[in-house]
Amino acid sequence: MVGKKPPKALVKTPRLISQGKLPPKWREGRGFSILELKEVGLTIDKARRLGLYVDVRRKSKHEVNVKLLRGFLESLRKDTS
Repeated sequence: MVGKKPPKALVKTPRLISQGKLPPKWREGRGFSILELKEVGLTIDKARRLGLYVDVRRKSKHEVNVKLLRGFLESLRKDTS
């Protein structure tokens, strides 16, 4: 890695039914899910080598995180070429 700081994964906060139809808030998560890594073509091992945190327990896939990962990989490609 060439000094780029890896992005943090975002997850939606739990929402109580009593709160009604409020839009979910986002918070920093433990790491990227396996589905998000597969979407951008990374394995768990490669992601960890790049300094990305991986949350193997999380099953959800958020497009926000996929965009963060794609941007991070694109910036790494620009730095190496």
